[in-house]
Amino acid sequence: MNRLLRLRVLVNMGSSVKRLHAIKAHLKYMPGITITVPQCRTMNGGSDLPSVQDAESTAHFLESVFSSPEISVLSSEAKCQRFVKHYNDLNPEEKLTFLKVLSKQYGVHQDSVVLAAQGVTMAKERGEAALLKSEERLRNSLVPRFQQLFQKIGRIEGGVKFLVNMRADILTKAPTIHCEKELARLRVLQNSIRELLTFWFSVGFLKLQRITWESSCDMVQKVSDYEAVHPIRNWADLKRRVGTYRRCFVFTHKSMPKEPVVVLHTALTQDISKSIHSIISTPSLGQVKQAVDSPPAADTEAETLTEDQSKISAAVFYSITSTQKGLQSVDLGNYLIKKAVEELQTEFPGIHKFSSLSPIPGFKDWLITEINKSLKAASLSESVEPPLLYQSEIQKLREIVEPENANMVTVLKGVLQNHTWVSNEHVCQVLQGPLTRLCARYLYTEKRRGYALNPVANFHLSNGAVLWRINWLGDMSMRGINQSCGMMVNYRYFLESTEENSRKYLELREITASEEVKEWAKLTL
Repeated sequence: MNRLLRLRVLVNMGSSVKRLHAIKAHLKYMPGITITVPQCRTMNGGSDLPSVQDAESTAHFLESVFSSPEISVLSSEAKCQRFVKHYNDLNPEEKLTFLKVLSKQYGVHQDSVVLAAQGVTMAKERGEAALLKSEERLRNSLVPRFQQLFQKIGRIEGGVKFLVNMRADILTKAPTIHCEKELARLRVLQNSIRELLTFWFSVGFLKLQRITWESSCDMVQKVSDYEAVHPIRNWADLKRRVGTYRRCFVFTHKSMPKEPVVVLHTALTQDISKSIHSIISTPSLGQVKQAVDSPPAADTEAETLTEDQSKISAAVFYSITSTQKGLQSVDLGNYLIKKAVEELQTEFPGIHKFSSLSPIPGFKDWLITEINKSLKAASLSESVEPPLLYQSEIQKLREIVEPENANMVTVLKGVLQNHTWVSNEHVCQVLQGPLTRLCARYLYTEKRRGYALNPVANFHLSNGAVLWRINWLGDMSMRGINQSCGMMVNYRYFLESTEENSRKYLELREITASEEVKEWAKLTL
């Protein structure tokens, strides 16, 4: 009886695709022999064969790096520099292969961890000294080999910036990975880098710097390039944002001295601003000509040569931008706001009001999702609690549409998807109530794992700010209409209570809000 012989070829990240094809070609016509190549199963049931065209050379290079002896500090630096240069010379796809190999072959040695853990168990009987020594051995075994190399890379010139960029590469590529094992390894790799960066970028290693029109051209240009919240339109716009009645603060790091790590734009005003158009000259729908031809009074005032301190009693943080993707989840914005407050209090003793003027990214998308849920429930003759629109709001909506028997939720969806509504004063008056109420619901009651669903809200509330005021049509730019139906929000910092507010939010998941916001939110319950 002929028995089927199965030859299973195991291929790891260090194997060559060419070698595999050669084996398959050689055995192709041999009867009774089947080659099975184990594939990485993906989360959706498919397969995700890693790009291994250069994996063999990558594995060889990494082995040469990790096995080379470190006779002196110079030899250690040379090894790190070789690693950095090799990685920087790769194209994006080659970098991904490199990271896969690195995360798989040079992470934690699991057999060593098991042995060390067994050693801790046995050491209990030999006294405290033996136990402490065994625990130290276990801790060391849990440190990935690549992390030990990263610590050394951080000591060479440009090493910290290199690790920031490498983590950015991992975060960028992670969504494209469908293999669960590979994704888990890359997550360990990027978390390992994050732990180092969190330590290296603690507030003691950061330098607060004010950017003015007289600052270096390179730094001013980067401040302009990195602005993500309210894009800078031209040099005149940039000059106003770093001029009088304005403060632009950045954090720099000694390992990245010419690079702004976080940028904070602040307006010095008499009262807490409700609209971004009172701070910067931004074209708005329905008011484009006015915004371009005649900047708001605050901008005109900002171009004067001197500041009148009697007119400055509030500091409004209207834009904060983390410039490095590789520093994502490393808390820097909180420290920058605190340092900026200290700086402003020293310069202007009369300032006693501190607040953000923040966008509400994601509100419109959330609202459209809720509208679709309501329409689906209506089609199934089901009710939605709380209802999206109340009867009083529906009656007002009927005033602006025909026919009168139309579904008002459908009408609302159609209105919001057409930007022309912001140019119609009557429509704006009708929508102000329901949209402000729904925005309060989104910010105050909608949660993710117990914390605010909106990421900007989560940031400021974590810092101890109060959800203070929702501003109707605070941002009438196309971006503002698309993101948040033109609304903005003030998160106010009451310095005497920020620590307690932060504790309540982080520990008890309790949002501190003004009575005005709470009243709006109550209407949705």
